[in-house]
Amino acid sequence: MRNLVVDLLIVGAGPVGLYGAYYAGVRGLRTAVIDSSTELGGQITAMYPEKLIFDVAGFPAVRGRELVAALVEQAATADATYLLGQEAREVTTDPDGRHLVTTSAGDEIRCGAVVITAGIGAFAPRKLPVGEDYLGSGLAYFVPDPAPYGDADVVIVGGGDSALDWALMLEQVAASVTVVHRRNTFRAHAATVTQVEKSRVNLVRDAEVRSIGGNGAITDVDVAIKGDSDIRRLPCQRVVAALGFIANIGPLRNWGLTLRDNRHIVVDCAMRTGRPGIYAAGDIVDYDGKVRLISCGFGEVATAVNNAAVHIHPDAQLFPGHSTDDPDGRPCRT
Repeated sequence: MRNLVVDLLIVGAGPVGLYGAYYAGVRGLRTAVIDSSTELGGQITAMYPEKLIFDVAGFPAVRGRELVAALVEQAATADATYLLGQEAREVTTDPDGRHLVTTSAGDEIRCGAVVITAGIGAFAPRKLPVGEDYLGSGLAYFVPDPAPYGDADVVIVGGGDSALDWALMLEQVAASVTVVHRRNTFRAHAATVTQVEKSRVNLVRDAEVRSIGGNGAITDVDVAIKGDSDIRRLPCQRVVAALGFIANIGPLRNWGLTLRDNRHIVVDCAMRTGRPGIYAAGDIVDYDGKVRLISCGFGEVATAVNNAAVHIHPDAQLFPGHSTDDPDGRPCRT
């Protein structure tokens, strides 16, 4: 069991948490970062390291793993302590306002403030109601590497961003890609939908997968199309079920925070939660007008860290200065 004493604890080591660690270093804060994953990068590392990301400022397009690598390099300047492969379980607050966070590994972290950047928390994919026997033998819920899909006929089930992003990625290597969506319209970004419609990806709308065929390996899927009495059989060797995720913020639910829809933490314009000294940023937060983009999360965590710095050191300035104010190109740490 370790006992750490830091200024700031960041819960979540995804892109927003890594940028928060860097920014905590800018403010001269001793920082620890905890994540239930054994790798840095959050959902990007787990789900789409090879996918191109188009909505990060300064990058017309950047591959997921490359973005994570750059964020890790940037965060290294803060010399944060990483606690990976464990959860932040319980938090108590002493009369002086300092927090004690215990972890699933039995570590104890004493800190002046906490910033939660845990994405959607623990998550599990929504299951395809048929074909679970093929999980690992042709059926998948993530596409971390496109290589196994080379020269295969692929059916992707879903209509959100992940479904269409994976369709565009796999189009480059697969023999064919077909997207089956139960609605006529897609939930993905309009630009992505347009790009898919102009590609060689086949779109089957108003349809549902009824069964997956094969003997030990997938050979086809049967699809029911609205208004059509006949079942359409699509030859394929790989099926990707991109049906979204069931979020679970886990132990954070018991931290005395104000929640919305039992999955998002409500914050104010300073990224403060309802509990003094605890802030949040990124996909896990909710407020009027919230937009869940990585680029928005970067701004939110900078706001959270700056306000946490003032909470920890009340005589500190909220505004840290600009990076151009320092001859070494780093912002003021006061």
